[in-house]
Amino acid sequence: MRWLIAFLFLASPAFAESVVLGLSQNEIAITTSFDGSEILVFGAVKREAPIPDGPPLEVIVTVAGPDEPVNVRRKAKRFGIWVNTDAVEVDRAPSFYAVATSGNLRDVLSDVEDLRYKVSVPRAIRSVGAPMEITDAASFTEALIRIRKENDLYQLMENHVAVDDQTLFRGRIELPAALTEGAYETRIFLTREGRVISQYETAIEVRKVGLERWIFSLSREQPFLYGLMSLAIAIAAGWGASAAFSLLRN
Repeated sequence: MRWLIAFLFLASPAFAESVVLGLSQNEIAITTSFDGSEILVFGAVKREAPIPDGPPLEVIVTVAGPDEPVNVRRKAKRFGIWVNTDAVEVDRAPSFYAVATSGNLRDVLSDVEDLRYKVSVPRAIRSVGAPMEITDAASFTEALIRIRKENDLYQLMENHVAVDDQTLFRGRIELPAALTEGAYETRIFLTREGRVISQYETAIEVRKVGLERWIFSLSREQPFLYGLMSLAIAIAAGWGASAAFSLLRN
């Protein structure tokens, strides 16, 4: 398990509040033994004036993997066989998306601000077109969200960011083993009364290294050689299994 401790900086002139953080590591290496990682985000709020009266300060942290189009298909039973029927292409969906908040999301962020900053999981997905014959296109996006939630690729962690005395905060976001390479956009929001008063964005690079990187590059740059190597490995594995069973029988 790897730890990524993030420190950033953001300012809010309206409330004279800012967050002092730093980034001690901005890359996650995917190796053959990679089984996931954990991001630890913590910091302190810096102020030029006393803490404002009224509702307390809230913190939201989001981490989004690279966007990609996704073709979502619906299956139906035809003559006793499950077959693909309708399909909708989701224009843009993050390969991984996590939201961690200091309270219930609907309490710390208004719907208007969610629409503006696209914080919640449904708002992070863009799907604008569907075939004319499909009247329930939204159900395809809902199915994509459900499937990825089941695989821990989409996460909503309410009350997972601790805020002490409206000054110190800390939170953790777990990354699963099945990560896509690329830049993971990380955003931190300070909110009051559901309104964003400050925002900061940075990126965490996720890269394959070692044998994982070599195999990935080979499959992209020399697919014919990669296919021959895969075939040879499959033949060797089959022969080895056959030999092992023969020894066991004898």
